[in-house]
Amino acid sequence: MGQRSPHPLGGTGKNRRGNPIIKTMNFEASTPIEVPKIVSEEQVQFFVDNGYLVVPDLLAMDEITELRQDTVTLAKGGHPCDNLKALPDDVSDAEAISRILCIHQPHFVSPIIEKYVKHPKICGILSQIAGAHLPYWDGSVKCMQSMLFVKPPNFQGQAWHQDEIYIPTRDRSLIGAWIAMDDATVENGCLWILPGSHRRGYLYPQKAHENPDEFDFAEESYGFDDSGEVPVEVKTGTLVFFNGYLLHRSRKNRGRTFRRVLVNHYCNAWSLLPWSLREGERPASADRRCIVPVSGVDPYAWKGYDAPPKNVSLRTCKAVQEMEASDGS
Repeated sequence: MGQRSPHPLGGTGKNRRGNPIIKTMNFEASTPIEVPKIVSEEQVQFFVDNGYLVVPDLLAMDEITELRQDTVTLAKGGHPCDNLKALPDDVSDAEAISRILCIHQPHFVSPIIEKYVKHPKICGILSQIAGAHLPYWDGSVKCMQSMLFVKPPNFQGQAWHQDEIYIPTRDRSLIGAWIAMDDATVENGCLWILPGSHRRGYLYPQKAHENPDEFDFAEESYGFDDSGEVPVEVKTGTLVFFNGYLLHRSRKNRGRTFRRVLVNHYCNAWSLLPWSLREGERPASADRRCIVPVSGVDPYAWKGYDAPPKNVSLRTCKAVQEMEASDGS
């Protein structure tokens, strides 16, 4: 477990009647993080109503180039990381990334990925929409996860799911910020969504999908009508924001190009994050603190922060397994 910074403790004193007073902790929030307001009130309402928002051209091409190069650096073991080892010098950039479906938590080891977790324009929009359904929300946001998808040709997508199945919040404020590092098309496996499927706040059950040629090994949500699904085809540099209850999926990459995406997950900073339970904890008070504040205040800063491990995890699929089997034959 990572090291946690200390929090201040109070002492004791006496009131005017001479009775002892026990002072509680100093529950101080962090210094506010200021971010720009980017989208209109109409766009905010569109997100609340539909559960997603597309913002074209939010990142410039030089920023995309920086992200693409860092993807290569990660794949070649260029950042200190326990489970991404250095590759031989003669491995090309394309070859290095061609075996990767997705790297989970690259911001743990890459300062470049962390930079885009905290990108002012992205976080500005998050400060407007992540908790826009909450009447007294102040725009405070924190990040708990990053996922860097490479998705080479013939690699599988992910079946229907809702992100809050994996990362629960206390107020339905989980939100993904999906950075298109390539043009995303139907052919190369873009997002498909069910607009408005977040509204009821219902988490659908999951089961094995039995279609490993199309999707990776994550389970599939079921029990709903998906006839209204729409593809989200976007250009490089576009941001797609979507609520954690929105049903979405992606299909296999049937194109000839990578479909690279950095998707980071955030929520209202005032929500506890009961992502997992430690011994002696209750679901009502569990709060994981390996987080990055990105907007407004962190009201739980007095708890301290858990240091991230110096490793990542790699998502797998049938295409990855076939490559590994070929290597061993």
